[in-house]
Amino acid sequence: MASKKITDLLGDKASFLLDHKPVIDKSTISAFPSPTHVEEIWVNSGRNNHVLRSLQTLISHGRLADTGYLSIFPVDQGIEHSGGASFAPNPMYFDPENIIKLAIEAGCNAVASTFGVLDIMSRKYAHRIPFVVKLNHNEFLSLPNRYDQTMFGTVKTAWNMGAVAVGATVYWGSAESDRQLKEVAEAFEVAHELGMATILWCYTRNAGFKVDGVDYHTSADLTGQANHLGVTLRADIIKQKLPTNNGGYLATKHGKTSPLVYSKLTHPDNHPIDLTRYQLINCYNGRVGLINSGGESKGASDMADAVFTAVVNKRAGGMGLILGRKAFQRPFSEGVEMIKTIQDVYLDKDITIA
Repeated sequence: MASKKITDLLGDKASFLLDHKPVIDKSTISAFPSPTHVEEIWVNSGRNNHVLRSLQTLISHGRLADTGYLSIFPVDQGIEHSGGASFAPNPMYFDPENIIKLAIEAGCNAVASTFGVLDIMSRKYAHRIPFVVKLNHNEFLSLPNRYDQTMFGTVKTAWNMGAVAVGATVYWGSAESDRQLKEVAEAFEVAHELGMATILWCYTRNAGFKVDGVDYHTSADLTGQANHLGVTLRADIIKQKLPTNNGGYLATKHGKTSPLVYSKLTHPDNHPIDLTRYQLINCYNGRVGLINSGGESKGASDMADAVFTAVVNKRAGGMGLILGRKAFQRPFSEGVEMIKTIQDVYLDKDITIA
């Protein structure tokens, strides 16, 4: 039985999530998160010894150390959403040191942020918590807004500041995705040569993914294929938004899919654990870890929403969460408590892989 705190936060969704059996049985998945993830998966790959060490560094830090799960604190919203929109609720986070302090106090495996945020504090903190440098961003000041990803620096700079990993986003399906794919593939190759791990934010982006008022940007079938493209880029970890529906291929009438995706690999009722497991099998059947996004901050429901996402991710076989906005847009102590509560989901042995 999961802890009372977690079941109370899940409320009437507790049984819905904790008792669910997905249509893809766990016995068919090749790999789940494990303390020996590096030995089980990556020693068989073309990754060099330095990359293996960097991956192990991520896995072996913080409250979730050596569980196989990751809790990463990301703050690139000062660029992606503007500093004012992101930090006005709690102006202390205009100071990069407080971002890093929150990640340390909460016992995160790593802190992921921009070149500027991590570099300005790198000599003080790079040895205290693993750094993940986000290489590209959606520059948000242009008028009209452009939804593109632009490189803000080089992999060599991230390596020089002591980062153990780099992250990047590709907006799959966008007009710019071919260029982004090429840029990220080249950056990840350099990162691996230098011994850093790679994390890919695998987001979909196209106005055509909204059909008859329904947004399919987070449909399981489209995000699953985005994940499959991401692992082909040799990402070591995939970050994806939690799926909210299915049938994006069917609604948009583009690309190729199979009826079996909707009858045998997911369930018609679109249970979130089934949809997330479909995302997972597209990560080479679980060999590449799947991390879901914590999502936007909505206020009073943030803690319950974050725990919901963590339970779905864990039971589907995911590797953890990258969660930021829900934590830094509130007082420091509350942000720490929220992140630790999410970590408690992964530490709770009664919350099992479905």
